[in-house]
Amino acid sequence: MPRQTTRLHWGWGGTGTSIKDDKSMSHPVDAAIDAFAPALPLAVGYSGGADSTALLLACARRWPHQVRAIHVHHGLQDCADDFVGHCEAFCVQLGVPLAVHRMDARHVRGQSPEDAARDARYTAFRVVAQQQWANDPVASIALAHHADDQVETLLLALSRGAGLPGLSAMPAHWQRDGIHYHRPLLRVPGAQLRAWLGARGVAWLTDPSNAQQQFTRNRIRSQLLPVLDQVFPQFRQTFARSAAHAAQAQTLLEELASQDLLRVGVPPHISALQELSRPRQANALRQWLKTKWSTSPSTAQLEELLDQLAACRTRGHAIHIKLGRGFVRRSNDVLDWYNSAPL
Repeated sequence: MPRQTTRLHWGWGGTGTSIKDDKSMSHPVDAAIDAFAPALPLAVGYSGGADSTALLLACARRWPHQVRAIHVHHGLQDCADDFVGHCEAFCVQLGVPLAVHRMDARHVRGQSPEDAARDARYTAFRVVAQQQWANDPVASIALAHHADDQVETLLLALSRGAGLPGLSAMPAHWQRDGIHYHRPLLRVPGAQLRAWLGARGVAWLTDPSNAQQQFTRNRIRSQLLPVLDQVFPQFRQTFARSAAHAAQAQTLLEELASQDLLRVGVPPHISALQELSRPRQANALRQWLKTKWSTSPSTAQLEELLDQLAACRTRGHAIHIKLGRGFVRRSNDVLDWYNSAPL
């Protein structure tokens, strides 16, 4: 992926030399932070954009001297060093410690740029939280995804024919690498975040890649969301409700899969799998692959495996199928998964 050469942009919101306090009325940003109760100290993923600037400012005001910031330098844009300079200056202004983690987030073959950047961010968060701050680690990290991001994620999942995990969109809280992650702004539209900053005279940066229309998420943001605003003004709330229903249903499927895996074993016994209905076989196998091997099969791959399971009635029936990032094969009476040459 070529480096971005677009010059640095500034969002509206004044010079950023001083921060005004607007307490004239309650605002959704303030309400979201009031309802947010993370374990302290708290780190905020801070890019310098409007969303993370609002989150960092709101958290720093609510928990003085208990908030830190992490900025990930992805190494993808020529203006990335300018982003670092802006973030350093704003954190000095707030009195918030800032850790800058530099890494190469270029994607490899078979990986999307968005996935590569996301994986790089989580690696950076883990390294900073658990190694760079080892003497005083943080257990909670807040990310600034908001209601528009949630809608974009759900629409992307729909466009790809995703199942319940994708339709559940982004959770408000989850754990990864022993760290509690939070998204306290998921019910706040992006425009309200920018208005909240503008009322306080705070400047932010605009990532030039956000305007590049070759990225589907950018096209959704610039072309589709304005139409949804006109046709379905409450779409952020209703889409979020649908995502919550999908998440609840996915939780039930995971509980059922855990029960079925206790029955069929890990690794799964073929004969025990064959006693389950085809949908329950698929559900149990997805759970096995996810929890044991951190991989997910495509729909076509899983359907092929289910067909092979249905046909497997003799001891000599071989199974060897590409699944996720590796292969599933029959090993005696059980299924085995590997992602390198078998011994």
